[in-house]
Amino acid sequence: MVKPFTKVLVGTDFSDGASRAVERAADVAQRYSAQLHVVHVWALPHVATSLVIDPGLEWHTPVEQTARAQLDALIEQLRANQVEASSSLLSGVAWEQIVESIAVLGADLVVVGTHGRTGLRRALLGSVAERVVRFSLVPVLTIH
Repeated sequence: MVKPFTKVLVGTDFSDGASRAVERAADVAQRYSAQLHVVHVWALPHVATSLVIDPGLEWHTPVEQTARAQLDALIEQLRANQVEASSSLLSGVAWEQIVESIAVLGADLVVVGTHGRTGLRRALLGSVAERVVRFSLVPVLTIH
């Protein structure tokens, strides 16, 4: 007998692709009566990390607050649709934080959206989904 999923982790950056991934993860969680855990990893805007700026300026606070508000609204929406959902707001490199969260949460399925970048854009920007697939020890469902 195949063991059903009990903890589904989904990563989101609040993009359209990530929204589709959250929808699919919620469907899977409901189908298997699993817990859904939504992870958002925020980072400072590139301009804040590449320019010489006033060290007293706190760039992280508004970025983190905006991310928290979006994540809280998403969890509220999932719960309104009868999905048992929780969340983590993390900072750092997205794929590393998602992969680390798999072990911390004991997830047995990961769902991530893909942007479908190819060529130079993919080489320069990287692929969170690709790295999650590569380093995950549990199945990963990618949603384009």
